[in-house]
Amino acid sequence: MSKLVPLSAVQDATTSLACCQPLGQEALSAADAEKIAAMFKALSDPVRLRLFSRIAAQPGGEACVCDIQDVGVSQPTVSHHLRKLREAGLLVSDRRASWVYYRVAPGVLAGMAGLLSAAA
Repeated sequence: MSKLVPLSAVQDATTSLACCQPLGQEALSAADAEKIAAMFKALSDPVRLRLFSRIAAQPGGEACVCDIQDVGVSQPTVSHHLRKLREAGLLVSDRRASWVYYRVAPGVLAGMAGLLSAAA
């Protein structure tokens, strides 16, 4: 499997979401728009969205790739999609023996909810 995403990349992605007011309250900067668009682009693929959803819904907040790979595509394709989600800062992972375990990156769900919430 490819190397893991550095914590700084996850913090950058999470900070991008935390820094922004809900859409409709103020305009996004070009840099924030780039980072947030990369996250939404990663989630725009139905297989990636299903994988992300499966990981987010796991008891304990993490999932082994062996438990989530049945999404109708080959294992190498699952690995490709998980890599894209990690690169976008949506997931973090760690290897334990021969399996890789995934978690939603800290703050991502709350950040997305805040970004998409209705302006008060």
